Amino acid sequence: MTGKERAFFRARANTLEPVFQIGKGGVSDALVKQADDALKKRELIKIKALLDLIHETPRELADKLSAATGAEIIQVIGGSIVLYKENKELRKAEKEKEKRKKEASKRLKLKARVSDGKKHKQGQSAVRCAESQAPRSSSPHSKPERSAGRSGRSSAAGERGGGKRQNKR
Repeated sequence: MTGKERAFFRARANTLEPVFQIGKGGVSDALVKQADDALKKRELIKIKALLDLIHETPRELADKLSAATGAEIIQVIGGSIVLYKENKELRKAEKEKEKRKKEASKRLKLKARVSDGKKHKQGQSAVRCAESQAPRSSSPHSKPERSAGRSGRSSAAGERGGGKRQNKR
């Protein structure tokens, strides 16, 4: 497993709640079976080791669980153990689900385009009609005329700062 993959799984594991707790019984056959079942369903699980009750280090427990289930150890921090085991059937199901989702979104976008196109064509004639009735300036680059401001001077003079400055208090 590459470092990037491990980092990705560590990031996903941050939000996971522990699925199991390992207590004074340590790694038993029942725990291994349950962990294996959970890995088949989820691929990534977090297990909490109760540090006050166990007689081994969490790393040793993780090694035992990893060997028994065939999973990879993603991280061991404090009493938290994160394990990953790829499930190809689950991956196939996820890919099919994503594919169906993409196809559905494409269909929705296509429907939206078709309905927008009909509305656009209907509304287009009204827009063109309004544009043809609007007065046109002589040049497309000409600026609109400026109106006089409060002082009676043209607004262009006020913008240049040529007018008297009023103190506001």
